[in-house]
Amino acid sequence: QVQLVESGGGLVQAGGSLRLSCAASGRTFGTYAMGWFRQAPGKEREFVAAISWRGGSTAFADSVKGRFTISKDNAKNTVYLQMNSLKPEDTAVYYCAADRFRGVLTTDEYDYWGQGTQVTVSS
Repeated sequence: QVQLVESGGGLVQAGGSLRLSCAASGRTFGTYAMGWFRQAPGKEREFVAAISWRGGSTAFADSVKGRFTISKDNAKNTVYLQMNSLKPEDTAVYYCAADRFRGVLTTDEYDYWGQGTQVTVSS
């Protein structure tokens, strides 16, 4: 079993930046692909960003390209989401996810999920 814990969420003004972290614990061996999703009130959970185990391959939703970056620190079992130029429409609960798939997953089919961290962008 793998446990994922997100942190770094909070309230920020439009145009500001925020860095989310997701720490993995438990039986993390064999867990390779990681990603970030978000869900706003009244909306379905949507893909934000994903990264392969080595970090050589990444993918981003069109709505965040050029503003968000995803990175990993395998030594610390942690994945990060750097969010810049935040907009009110970025307001959502952000979830990290992990899977044993050796590649980049952009779908909602990850095996492990965190509890989420709230990001609120005010105007």
